[in-house]
Amino acid sequence: MRSLRSWCLVTGLLVAMPLAAQKQDKHYYQTDFAAQEFMARRSQVYDAIGRQSIAVMQGASGVPGFSVFRQSNDFYYLTGVESAHAYLLLNGRTRSATLYLPHRDEGRERNEGKTLSAEDSTLVKQLTGIEQVRGIEHLSSDLIGADLIRPPALALYTPLSPMETGNDSRDELLAAQARRASDPWDGRPSREAELVRHIQERFPQFEVRDLSPTLDAMRTIKSPAEIALIREATRLAGLGIMEAMRSTRPGVYEYQLDAAAKYVFYVNGARGDGYASIIGGGTNAFLGHYFRKTDALRSGDLVLMDYAPDYRYYTSDVTRIWPVNGTFTPAQTALYAFIVAYRDALFRYIKPGVTADEVLDRAAADMKQYLIGKTFASPAHLQAVQEGLAFRGHFQHPVGMAVHDVGRVRGVPLKAGMVFTIDPMIWIPEERLYIRIEDMALVTETGVENLSGFVPSAVADVERVIGKSGVVQFRPPVSITPTVPPRAPGGLRQ
Repeated sequence: MRSLRSWCLVTGLLVAMPLAAQKQDKHYYQTDFAAQEFMARRSQVYDAIGRQSIAVMQGASGVPGFSVFRQSNDFYYLTGVESAHAYLLLNGRTRSATLYLPHRDEGRERNEGKTLSAEDSTLVKQLTGIEQVRGIEHLSSDLIGADLIRPPALALYTPLSPMETGNDSRDELLAAQARRASDPWDGRPSREAELVRHIQERFPQFEVRDLSPTLDAMRTIKSPAEIALIREATRLAGLGIMEAMRSTRPGVYEYQLDAAAKYVFYVNGARGDGYASIIGGGTNAFLGHYFRKTDALRSGDLVLMDYAPDYRYYTSDVTRIWPVNGTFTPAQTALYAFIVAYRDALFRYIKPGVTADEVLDRAAADMKQYLIGKTFASPAHLQAVQEGLAFRGHFQHPVGMAVHDVGRVRGVPLKAGMVFTIDPMIWIPEERLYIRIEDMALVTETGVENLSGFVPSAVADVERVIGKSGVVQFRPPVSITPTVPPRAPGGLRQ
């Protein structure tokens, strides 16, 4: 019987092995965009660079340890491919694309599952609409073949702005680059600068030009498929903030509100944070990008929360502020109502063809009328709202693949497909008090849609949500009692 059992076990394993291998061959590729959309985007690049140019893009490098790889936004935008160390060559003369991928790493695939590689050229071409797929080692020879043999050489475009590879935005990446450059013990150049250096050293015939402005302009106008993803990211952002509202009680920690929102994000398919959550109770909110989240919430204070997920390479940007004890004081209500009214005034004037300055001017005029007959708790509060009429930052930044997305929405006529934030705010330095809310504006063919308008903002609605129990109350944090080691003879601890 023992021999028969062993034979059956071995036979079963041999039968199962081909099935396991077959499962490992299952590839992953995004399902949010059709190949035709990526092809249309690459066609826009060909139009922009012209027939006497090529473009080279590098994808994100591999990640260390057990981190999860995320492709750079621009590379994903043109290909949808999530393989590390990938390159893309766009030939303006032939209007054709070549994707360069690493070769298959069978050992890694046995541990992590299949990754699209150079050996999958037929499949990758079908998925992406890219004309040719080759190993990375062919990029140098293909650059020569692009027309270096018959001068003058084509111009070579490549993005010079730092690539976004997660919960980062270009403004923050540029600031980090400046800090690194000022460190005499670091001073590493950017990956973009390294790529340009390699190109100029090996192929000095090329005139290198910046592709970033072209990609930025393209990403400013969102397609219907992109808007669907931003809409879902905004829905999750709002639901997460509402869960945090329900979980708010005096004594709850800022980081516990973060956990409540994260639960909503991840249980609904988000793969990370769109940016580090800003959750500040009391005077912590006065710091615009407060991220430590270590303090307990106190009755009588307001708590500000600004948070959204990374949902399939797209994010959102929603902010709400509410009373920790569930009830706005009269002084808080006057200030908060001013902010909500300002938000509504700004949305009233957003439509295609107008500029941000026109929206701000018209909204400020409305708010001057709003203030007639209004009273506030102190001269400092009145001064804050009056200064808010002149502040130009209520009309904020684009949102898309990054929370501070690339492209321009200020100083240009608005167009259908633009997505940006409306973010009215006031400061009262005497009390270290900062009040704002933030909503997502989508410019449509006829006007504007507030994508985050479902998130409670009226005083009564906010107080009603806070009155309910949230996940922090249903699953409260566990108290951890430190263990005390036993005493050894003589009173010494072991």
